[in-house]
Amino acid sequence: MTLTDPIGDLFSRIRNGQMRSLTSINVPASNFRLQILEVLKNEGYINNFFIEKKDNNKKNLKVDLKYYEGNPVIKEIKRISKPGRRIYSRATSIPKIQNGLGLAIISTPKGVMSDNEARKNNIGGEIICRVF
Repeated sequence: MTLTDPIGDLFSRIRNGQMRSLTSINVPASNFRLQILEVLKNEGYINNFFIEKKDNNKKNLKVDLKYYEGNPVIKEIKRISKPGRRIYSRATSIPKIQNGLGLAIISTPKGVMSDNEARKNNIGGEIICRVF
């Protein structure tokens, strides 16, 4: 089965897992998803993630979701740049999410990074999502 938006699928699985108060979810593995999960882990929105091999030579990512006092740490995760409409931004005009309390994930020529890293390195790129 092919997905038209695998990154949107990742975000939907995270949202659905948190609504059900699951401790972990499984996501099909890809390098781009791995980089996005690395940014979420470094910023403290998820506990951890692991690569699991299945029997038919496919890989899965097991994502450990994070909760604080029974509530999910991720209140909102929303896809900004979609397959039908890509959104790009310069380093000087990267939006601040919730006055700096949230996070935007940016795909730059130097790799996937948070909005604060992109501003610090003065690199623009495609705005993948926003997390709060």
